Formats: sequence, structure tokens, C-alpha cells
Amino acid sequence: MGKNIRLLQGNEACVEGALLAGVRFFGGYPITPSTEIAEGLARRLPLVDGTFVQMEDEIGSLAAVIGASVAGVKAMTATSGPGFSLMQEHIGYAYMAEAPCVVIDVQRGGPSTGLPTKVSQSDIMQAAYGTHGDYRAIVLSASSCEECLLYTIKAVNLSEKYRTPVVLLTDEVIGHMREKVEIPDPEELEIVDRVKPEVPPEWYKHFEITPTFISPMASFGDGYRFNITGLTHDEMGFPTAKPVQIKAKLDKLRKKIERNKEDICEIKTTYMDDEPHVVVLSTGIVSRAANQAVKMARQKRMKVGAIQLVTVWPFPDELIMQYMKSCRHLIVAELNQGQILKEIERYIDKRHTKIESLQRYDSELITPQDILQKVREVK
Repeated sequence: MGKNIRLLQGNEACVEGALLAGVRFFGGYPITPSTEIAEGLARRLPLVDGTFVQMEDEIGSLAAVIGASVAGVKAMTATSGPGFSLMQEHIGYAYMAEAPCVVIDVQRGGPSTGLPTKVSQSDIMQAAYGTHGDYRAIVLSASSCEECLLYTIKAVNLSEKYRTPVVLLTDEVIGHMREKVEIPDPEELEIVDRVKPEVPPEWYKHFEITPTFISPMASFGDGYRFNITGLTHDEMGFPTAKPVQIKAKLDKLRKKIERNKEDICEIKTTYMDDEPHVVVLSTGIVSRAANQAVKMARQKRMKVGAIQLVTVWPFPDELIMQYMKSCRHLIVAELNQGQILKEIERYIDKRHTKIESLQRYDSELITPQDILQKVREVK
């Protein structure tokens, strides 16, 4: 059998990835530039016994997604900046309720209504810190149409594995560009499903604090009784004001992510094996320009490499630091006013490596020539 290769938009590739991952519920509200994800799943979900619901707004959309997840269905939504802002209260609820779900944020310029049809990477910090309280976020970022497919699957798998909301960041350009995408054979994919309880219903604790800090999850209708609330709660799900139980719950939200960074975090590298002196760090659509710029620099015998953040949060600091021994200049390239820059500054030894910033936030892309010019300046 030949390969299944199709010409897809990034948004269309997200649809394919969601279906392959087993998503069978989408609750959403149309917003540029993510609408094609909703349109695609509106057509495709009914064909696989799934459900698509267009809600009255983004607040209701994520509420519906959480409800579907609690009922046992893999569920997701898609939005852009303003809608992502509206979802933050329910994202916090999903963290507290430990309800697996995925939010695809196709970024556009902001704040507020901003630039609906223009590119940006200005939701980096919001994706990790948009809702109040103590928790740890998992946030992925795609740089191509094929990655939209693969990382949608990865996002669903991580959400199910760790009982947590997961955000996938793309942007207006990736969402609307078209590329050849190979649709994987479902039998070749690793698909993760949430762990179900094996104890009798009378022993079941929906938020049990286990050695891994990940609780088995029964679904409504399975015969297990449990309570769900956004209030801080005990292992049974009932609100608590006991300091010991409060600390245990918040530690659980943190430790189940922090203790699994090795499994969650991923970066991609270009020409990093020979210890380059200049490294370009980026994510998403900028990584494509960075990789091209590095190839151009290499042709001119410049010792340059690139690092692409696939996992943005938890920040993959340990993976990045493995490549910093020979790095004299680290160029952080991003389509915002320095959101990744502020994070990387926490980890880099500035006595050894000088951090350079290449920012663009005027709605246009950073080009390979922009990055190559920056490399020339710091050489």
C-alpha cells in the first residue's frame, strides 16, 4: 500500500491528528484564524460517531469540552487569542478537576481583538500563566503542517496520560499555509488512553494521591461515585479547608508534571552536533526561518546551529543547557516583545554566553535573511 500523502492546511492537519488520536467531541466557537479546525471536525466527527457542538461563546465551549471529558470522551477545542482569554477560567477549572482536554490556540496579533488575520507568537506566557493559582502547564508548539498533525496527537496523549489540559500553539501562517502531509497508519501510532480504576466502587477516590501523582479516572456512568468542583478539594473531590489536604492537592498538580519533564519535554536541533558558537533559539513558524538561516550560514563556513522548542512549557531548560557549552552567542528569535527571552535569561550563564534578541511584532514574519544578518552582527 502506498503512503497516504495529502496537501493540507495546518488547521486541516490538526483535524486529522485529532481524529487519529481518538478525539470524539469538539465544542467550539468560530474565530479567525482557527475556524477551519472547527469546520473540519464539524464534517468529520459525525462520520466516526463523534459529536460537534458550536457553543454560544468560548466560555461555554470549554465547559462543554470538560463535561465531555468527564463523561469519558477525548475532547478538544480550538481558538485564537481573544477566545483563549475567555477560556482561562475554565482552563483553571480543568486543572483543578484534572480533566484531560486539548486547546489548540492558533495565535494572532493582540491584545484584545488585535490583528485577526495576522501572525504573532504573543500567547506564549498566557498559555502557561493565563489562569490564576498554582499549577504546571503542558504547552506544545508546531512549526509545520505535518507537526500540526503529529503534535495534536501528542497533545491528546499527554492530556490523557497526565489528566490535565494541554495547549498546542500554532499561528495564523501555519494554520493557513498548505504543505504535503503524510497521514500515518493508525496501527503505527502510539495512542494513550487515560488509566481506569481497578478497585471496587466503594474504594474509589477520584483524586487519589498515588506514587506517580496521577489518579485513575472513572467516567460518569461507570458506576463510580465522585464529586467534581473547582474548589480546592480532598481525594474524594469534596471541598476542603484543611491545610494538609490543600498542600497535598497543589503539590499533586505540580509534581505530576515536574517529575515527568523527561517524558514531556522535547526540542529539535539543527547542526548542533559540532558545538556551534552561535545558536538560534526559536519556536513555531520562526523555527523554519531559523533552520534556513543556519543552512545559509553554514554555506559561508559560519559555525551556527539552531534549537526549536517543541515543548514550550514546562520549559525544556535541561535539554537546552546540554548544547550551551560552546555557545558564545544565543539568538532568541520570536514574534513578540521577548516572552521566550525572559524565560531563557533565567538559565543562561551570561558570563559565558551573550544573549541576543531578535524580535518582530509588526504582524510580519522574521525571515531567514533577518536571522542571518543577526548572526553576522554577533560573529
